[in-house]
Amino acid sequence: MDFFEHQEIARRRTTEMVIFYCLAVVLIVVAVYLAVMFIFTFGARHADFSGSVSLWNPVVFLWVSICTGAVILLGTLYKIHALSDGGQTVAEMLGGRLIEPGTADANERRLMNVVEEMALASGMPVPHVYVLEDEPGINAFAAGFTRSDAVIAVTRGTVDNLNRDQLQGVVAHEFSHILNGDMRLNIRLIGVLNGILVIALIGYWLMRSVRTTRSSRGKGGGAVAAIFLFGVAMMAIGYIGVFFGKLIKSAVSRQREFLADASSVQFTRNPEGIAGALKKIMGLSLGSRIEHVSAEEASHLFFSNALTSSWFSLMATHPPLPERIKRIDPSFTGAVETVRPQRESEDGGISFLAGAAQQQQPPPPVPSCETAFAAHPAHIMGQVGAPRAEHIEYAANLIGSLPDGLLGMLREVVKAQAVVYALLVSKQDEVKHRQIAYLAGHADARVHASTLTVLPLIEQVGTADRIPVVDLALPALRQMSDSQYEEFRTNVLYLASADMEIDLFEYTLMRILVRNLDPIFKGVKSSGVKYNELKQVSSQCATILATLARFGSDDEDEVAKGFADGMNVLSLESSAAILSQNQCSLDDLDKALDALIQASAAIKKQLINACATCIASDGRTTLEEAELLRAIADSLDCPIPPILNAIAA
Repeated sequence: MDFFEHQEIARRRTTEMVIFYCLAVVLIVVAVYLAVMFIFTFGARHADFSGSVSLWNPVVFLWVSICTGAVILLGTLYKIHALSDGGQTVAEMLGGRLIEPGTADANERRLMNVVEEMALASGMPVPHVYVLEDEPGINAFAAGFTRSDAVIAVTRGTVDNLNRDQLQGVVAHEFSHILNGDMRLNIRLIGVLNGILVIALIGYWLMRSVRTTRSSRGKGGGAVAAIFLFGVAMMAIGYIGVFFGKLIKSAVSRQREFLADASSVQFTRNPEGIAGALKKIMGLSLGSRIEHVSAEEASHLFFSNALTSSWFSLMATHPPLPERIKRIDPSFTGAVETVRPQRESEDGGISFLAGAAQQQQPPPPVPSCETAFAAHPAHIMGQVGAPRAEHIEYAANLIGSLPDGLLGMLREVVKAQAVVYALLVSKQDEVKHRQIAYLAGHADARVHASTLTVLPLIEQVGTADRIPVVDLALPALRQMSDSQYEEFRTNVLYLASADMEIDLFEYTLMRILVRNLDPIFKGVKSSGVKYNELKQVSSQCATILATLARFGSDDEDEVAKGFADGMNVLSLESSAAILSQNQCSLDDLDKALDALIQASAAIKKQLINACATCIASDGRTTLEEAELLRAIADSLDCPIPPILNAIAA
């Protein structure tokens, strides 16, 4: 099963959840209607009403449907809106504390390194990392609506009790949830259950109000008794609805956990990592239990069961630990050791897997802009959303090869801005002086001073490392204020266009920044699927392929061949005239990508395959072409890990 199939499955699950949600609303409406009619009947008898009360009353049913549906819908929308800022809101709801990039805690630094490596290896932005400080059990979760607002959160027990391999296995498990599109569904499930729970809460409020009224007046009556009974019925209906909602939530969650475990092994090629983490949960007295009051509604998000053992196995959000371990390690007998807390010094530092960093492995060679390599489209397609151990190792080596001091600067808000500015400063003296002068007048004084400081370090950064450096800066950049971001965005655009043109690197950098920061600072949310047929977006696909073909070569024959090969993959008219150079501006590319983000996963798969075929058509792919391809894929929510052919060439 590839990345795109996972996306379609996530989409189908969302559709199924909506269907179940609508069915639940219908059943609850019917149940509430029957409760209302029972109260009418009860009241009529108590009042010695001589007429008959019909069980079916369309007017009453209409009003019950409107009121009940509105209550459930508003309860659902309220909860989803409350979590609309993404993973950060979920982490804080569960008592999470954002780990500062420059944390002095050695175990937290190790966690940050593992997350950074996994993000770079996956081809996605580095997420914020939270620690649930008051949770001594071993657990973790990923949350968010998109990859741009995703967070990774782990308990203090996870940080302190797992060694690096085990921590990497857990983080890889959570990244698979991000890559496979599980997060949005998880948040919507929280909203759905909250909407149904509101019915039960209304019933509880009615019962409490009636008890208070009777106590204060010292007497009751038929009306009070009827309201009390109605409250009891509402509570029962609400909690029964929640019960069946949890059954659905638990069934969906259990299947995803097996898949995420398998993905973790696939990503790290180290089954003992995640298996060891699961064994430590079994050996820890607290296991994976979460004590926070909100653990119940978010239980399906976690790496392992966050609640006490369920009396009813169907209600369990996770498969039994022995079963999960057995699937990863068939030789597992069920025996585990009692867990004793570990600190960083016991753990061998921050080395990759078996200690690559301690062995001082040299970083991969850095190619120049002219480096070309052969990239087979099928190889690229197989890596979309599916990093491998070699990608993680590359990411670890890359981070270790950065100039001294640069990584620390990437983790501070002011200096991270300066690093991005420095990446855009031209090597041409005249343009460089103009850019520096502009920053002196338009950037914060601290940012301007830091830019001058970081310039010599940026000159030591290899061409292949520039985009990963931007990815590493994203967590710090997300902590800018709104005014800082507006200034930053304006300055980036000026620096990129200071020489009167925007090259592929500058475009790729800006696309990454806008794609990952605009949703946070401007409230731009991703849209659902609008296009299910390729013909609906054929012109946008042609624009992207023509742009790629023209940026990849100056030879018109090669340009035409690349375009035709890409169009053939899409089964579109390959003889169609390729767009002229004037029709292949980066503005046109932006507009095409903005439309295609609303295409189905099947269309995106075809398009990325066509793009990979286009740039490989002439038998060579430059580093900048590979970066542009990855930026296009990222814009379509289809992250591609580093194309290692480019790095090793």
